Amino acid sequence: MSNPRPTVDWLMQLPTNRLMAEISLWSADLGRLEDDTKRIEPFTDIFHVDVADGHFSRAMLFFPDLLARLRKVTAKPMHVHLMVGDAVLLDQVEQFAEAGADLISVQAENANALEALALIKTLGLKSGVVLQLHTAVADAAKFVPYIDMLTLLGTLMGIKGVGLDGSAPARLTEARKLVAGAGRRIIVAADGGIRDNTVPRLRAGGAETIVMGSLAFGAPDLAARMAWVHGL
Repeated sequence: MSNPRPTVDWLMQLPTNRLMAEISLWSADLGRLEDDTKRIEPFTDIFHVDVADGHFSRAMLFFPDLLARLRKVTAKPMHVHLMVGDAVLLDQVEQFAEAGADLISVQAENANALEALALIKTLGLKSGVVLQLHTAVADAAKFVPYIDMLTLLGTLMGIKGVGLDGSAPARLTEARKLVAGAGRRIIVAADGGIRDNTVPRLRAGGAETIVMGSLAFGAPDLAARMAWVHGL
């Protein structure tokens, strides 16, 4: 029996009338990851899977076999964010595509980012680009024809629990203007520094979806927390 997957047009079916939640499995109970995935599934629009190699990003995070296992328990879209060096980027794209990713994002700072985006499309997946804080939003212009999502990091890459950089809302506003002329839907996402006091500012800045970690998994009342997010 085949694994559950979202419909082919899943991205176009995502809500446009509310803030979306892209919930990061980095903040799940890693000892009970399958159970936590199932618990959070009713509340997420997209699952976010961070992948880091300990070189491009100081963290070391998820691997293809883990994604393949989680693919068996949910039909929600899986967004894989690759924070890996140029030398392994294309191979990682292929491995995570085979494991069950629905959308793969690469860093704008990868020298072979455009080549990776072409490969992602060849593999039949949605594609995205992620900008670090030090990368100008205008630098993403060359990627706009090839992406379905543009994610802006609001904190230093690969570090949990860091406060939101003050430039994040304005950068989101600039990103929304950048993708507005694409003639198709490109989702603008905010990742990093997602707290109850920062989400309204990120939404006002132009975020269409936020990458939630502890704000979701640590919520005392998850249903109430998500209702609040959706109301923004």
